[in-house]
Amino acid sequence: MNSTTAQPIEKFVIAGGGTAGWIAAATLARIFAGSKVRIELVESEEIGIIGVGEATIPPLLSTLESLGIDLVEFIKATQATFKWGIRFEDWHTKGQGYFHPFGVLGKQIDGHDFYQCWLKCRAMGDTSVLMAHSPEAVLAEANKFFLPHQAANTPLAMAQYALHLDSALVGQYLRRYAENLGVVRHEGKIAAVQQHPCGDIKELLLDDGRVLSGEFFIDCTGFRGLLIEQTLKAGYEDWSYMLPCNKAVTVQTENVADPRPYTIARAQDAGWTWQIPLQHRAGNGYVYCSDFISDEQAKQTLLQTVEGTPLIEPRVIPFVTGIRKQPWQRNCLALGLAQGFLEPLESTAIHLVSKTLALFVRMFPDRGDNTALRNEFNRRVYSDYQEIRDFLALHYCETNRSDTEFWRWCQQMPVSDSLRYKLDYFRHSGSIIPGAEELFQPTSWYAVFTGMGVLPTRYNPTVDVLNAQKLQQSLQAGQQGILRYAQTQPSHGDFLRQYCAAPKLM
Repeated sequence: MNSTTAQPIEKFVIAGGGTAGWIAAATLARIFAGSKVRIELVESEEIGIIGVGEATIPPLLSTLESLGIDLVEFIKATQATFKWGIRFEDWHTKGQGYFHPFGVLGKQIDGHDFYQCWLKCRAMGDTSVLMAHSPEAVLAEANKFFLPHQAANTPLAMAQYALHLDSALVGQYLRRYAENLGVVRHEGKIAAVQQHPCGDIKELLLDDGRVLSGEFFIDCTGFRGLLIEQTLKAGYEDWSYMLPCNKAVTVQTENVADPRPYTIARAQDAGWTWQIPLQHRAGNGYVYCSDFISDEQAKQTLLQTVEGTPLIEPRVIPFVTGIRKQPWQRNCLALGLAQGFLEPLESTAIHLVSKTLALFVRMFPDRGDNTALRNEFNRRVYSDYQEIRDFLALHYCETNRSDTEFWRWCQQMPVSDSLRYKLDYFRHSGSIIPGAEELFQPTSWYAVFTGMGVLPTRYNPTVDVLNAQKLQQSLQAGQQGILRYAQTQPSHGDFLRQYCAAPKLM
């Protein structure tokens, strides 16, 4: 029987810091704490970070827990606030909005899917909105917050939340965490990348002559992809034909009131603006397509829509939506913006970093031939990006707006076969068939489908076995229970002040 001896990797080199770089360093340091595996990171304070992604989704909490990070300490250190979901305004029709919550909608009734029961009641003339059955949506509308485990045995117990945070402070926090576990940080710029004759990366040459050699490299150098693209030529698949926005202008502003427990995404003439409340300030941005608006017009639109006084000059960030054709190429893994970019409409950037790392750990390489691992890894990462791409495109392609050239283009935009399949299947059945590891489960699709005016032509006929009057009473009771318990919770601002108020920054 033949056997091979594993050749374990003993040194990782991470190129670039920021949120992606320090999440990678923290994750690896936690895994290899006390071992002989060395982790080094090189970054330059002169280069800085993009720092756009300040909204997150619930899986971040699991990431923090896996690192052994205390949530209250993390919230204080990153000036974080809480988030029940996203409020979308003016996307389907000007003047109309909808909410995309975390968590689940309602409960099964006698084994029947809740959404089908809601459709049945709707067909009978019930006018209650779908989000009246979402604890997160009701709490968000009332500007309330609490920790769901404190509401055991109530309709709010299964609510899910995420965080809004300052990405620069997240990087600083994770740097301290990682360095305490032995990660070595190098300040400097990478001047050149040296390769082995086989094509693998051998070492990084810094501009002051230092050499950082390693056995595996992680590229967190942002859009430029210094290792994965400039050196290894992994290639990039451009998805701007489905996601037309290609620039963002961002600005930070003073808070004018207590922060809301949700993100606001408001459709504009050539894209959309976001508003993300933190404890010490608010983050704002306008994601737009430069074919339909100039940079200066976008800046002016953003400044006219913000609520507080700007703290910095607005800056424009160009991007191309898509993904590296090989996110893991040879002995290099690309993370964050070096791996790909999907506009921040559903706050998925940090999640993609964490999920990619979790998958990498499950398929952990050695110094031998990792071709089979790489191929499956790249297939799965590509699938994750595809799923998010389709979900983002849904926010555009079903718009009813025709008041600007941009929205008229969206009405006719190309749609992937996979999204078209979901749309057709939902319209006919009112159902979603999610994959086991997909990020967006039925509640997310129901929320955006309904918000964008996509409704099924019928409900599942098996629901007709339920007594119609009792079904309506059941939905009404559930709705009233959520509202009643939500009203008793503290305001978001009061909760922050009482449990996790962040220190004032100088």
